[in-house]
This record gives sequence, structure tokens and C-alpha cells, in this order.
Amino acid sequence: MSTKANVQQRQRTKENFLRQFRDETSKELKPLTAAQFMVIWSHYDTDGNGFIEGHELDDLLRELATSVNVNDAGSDLIPDSVLKELKECFLEAYDENEDGKIEIGELAEILPTDENFLLLFRKDNPLESSVEFMKVWKQFDTDCSGFIEADELKQFIKALLTKRRGTNLTEEKLIEYTDTILQIFDTNGDGKLQFSEMAKLLPVKENFLLRPIFKGCASITSHDLDRVFQLYDKDGNELIEEEELDGFVKDLMDLIRKDYDNDDLQQFKQSLLNGCDYNRDRKISKAELKMILLALAQPVDS
Repeated sequence: MSTKANVQQRQRTKENFLRQFRDETSKELKPLTAAQFMVIWSHYDTDGNGFIEGHELDDLLRELATSVNVNDAGSDLIPDSVLKELKECFLEAYDENEDGKIEIGELAEILPTDENFLLLFRKDNPLESSVEFMKVWKQFDTDCSGFIEADELKQFIKALLTKRRGTNLTEEKLIEYTDTILQIFDTNGDGKLQFSEMAKLLPVKENFLLRPIFKGCASITSHDLDRVFQLYDKDGNELIEEEELDGFVKDLMDLIRKDYDNDDLQQFKQSLLNGCDYNRDRKISKAELKMILLALAQPVDS
């Protein structure tokens, strides 16, 4: 038997993973607990990069479509042409940011997930800026360790769901949600969330520094500078400081690194202050911000 035939035979005999989550009578997907959702996510996110994409998405769609069958009909029975059309329709309906892949929050919208757990992934009310993110971080990093540990994460989940739903969860549910969130977002497996991991759970509406205006321009107008400065200078005292400065540094870090923790952020912050904080007050004035943005706008030599 040829190699291609062997692969097809394995596909035909491989048990459909999603079938176990369908009701035997109605064939509808049954309501999923947080733990079951995590199992499904981990099954299809085979490389653990936080997205279901490429062949992972193909596998999900094939098994989602064929899992209604009572027998173990192989997912390869769906022709590639049909799969391509199915994927296009699927992404158009659920890929909110149009990046061609499915994020955790998008999958939570697709599957019949525990309603309270689903609220953790709502994107209709993101934080306005990284300044707001830093305020939340400091509120729940109660021991100032630079990480959101399990007990702190549980308190964050409790506060978030109480705000969004207005009801309290049982301790058992809070523990279940906390364990599941850690399994999904704690990519380095240290049992706590670092900055970049927490940012995936608590997204910011926009990183202003990603706007095209700051790429490859030789000058920045006073209007542009005022807009950026006001975004970070939340108290209007004409200085970017404390949480405002940390939020600005976080946005800068997001431009150059995907994974970083508190130590990385503080080191980058110190380097920034060493180079741009001319009066050494550990705050950023509008003139100092202009120098940073001009440096950011310069193309990098290849």
C-alpha cells in the first residue's frame, strides 16, 4: 500500500474527536464545561502557539462537519474543494480580526461553552489602553511579584465576571476557571501569568504606536504628538509617569517581543529612561516623547 493510501486509511479509521461532545440523540454539541473546552482547544492547537490555523483548522473543520455521523466515516471524505469553501465561510463568520486563524476567544464563540466562562473572552469591551492594563495588573498583582499567580488570577476572574454578569460564582467554579485559564494561557508552564500571557486574556483596544503614521516618517506634527501624549497622560499633568509610563513601555515592548515578563519590562523601561529622560525625573515630557517617536519612526537598516 502506498504512503498516500496509508495516510488515507489512518484518516478513515481515526476516531472523530468531537463526536464524544455531541448528544447521541439530537447530534447537537452538548454544553461544554471550562475543562472540556480546554481539552478541545489543546487537541487542535497542536503546536501550542495560541491559534488554530493551517492544518489544525482543516482538522477542526473536517471533524466538526463529520462528527454528526454515527459511524467513524473518515474526515477525508470531505473533498478539498468543499473544505476550502467551508473554511472561507467559517473564517468570514468567526475570524473577527481577519487574520486567517482562530483564537481562543473566537472558538469560545463557536462552541456551546459555559456561559460564564465565555464571558472571560468577550472582546466587545476591551481596555482602552495599556495604561488601563497596567492599573488592572497592579491591582491584582497584590504581592508585587511581577506575575499574576493562581490566587490572584482567581480574584481577577471573580471581579471580572461579577462586573460583567453581576453574579457571584461558587468557589468550585472559580477554581475550575482559574485552572483552565492557566492551562490555556500559561505558555511556559510555570503556574502563573506573566505580562504577555495576561495581555492575551485582557486585550487592549489598540496599541497606538502600531499606527502607520509612526512608520518611516521623517517628522511628527504637533497634532500627532498631542494625540499620542494625551493617550498616555491620563491625569493631564503634562507628564507620562507611573502606570502611564509602564503602559507606554508595554506598548513599545509589544512592537519588538511576543513574550516578556516584568523583569523584561522594567529593564526596557530603564534603558528608555537612560536614553531619553534628560532631566532624570523618571517621567516622560512631551519633548522627550517626541524624540522617542522620531526614533521609532526611523526604518531599521537591513
